Amino acid sequence: MKKILLLILVISALSWLVFNVNQPKTNTVLLYYYNSELDQDITGNILCSKKGLVPITRETAVTKTPIQDTINLLISGQLTSAEKVQGITTEYPLPGFSLKGANLVNDKLTLEFTDLENQTNEGSCRVSILWLQIEETAKQFKEVNEVSFLPEELFQP
Repeated sequence: MKKILLLILVISALSWLVFNVNQPKTNTVLLYYYNSELDQDITGNILCSKKGLVPITRETAVTKTPIQDTINLLISGQLTSAEKVQGITTEYPLPGFSLKGANLVNDKLTLEFTDLENQTNEGSCRVSILWLQIEETAKQFKEVNEVSFLPEELFQP
């Protein structure tokens, strides 16, 4: 009888391990894209503000670099057809623009990008929205309170 109980226990433990260890672990993250219809003053002028940011839910694999993974997913610009129909837009991906690295010290996150084609420097409204999308996406992580960018020439009108 003891052998049968022990065998059942072992089989149960192995079954639990197989079903739980092999399941891919994911994080739910928010990517902030833009909807200009939500970002207007009373006369219909576009404000180029956070009011137009729309959080989109995505699942990412659990890794040691969740912030970088999330920013990379944001700048890949992968919107679904349903999201586009809702008026959600993005200029990402930008040619030659990629995340080079991230450094979190205390609550300040510094993101370093490569912008080979100067895609982040054109028009104050446009660069403001590009900046805000990344900043808000990064700030969803509780350890991030402030975001800065390198090189400092990025996101200049």
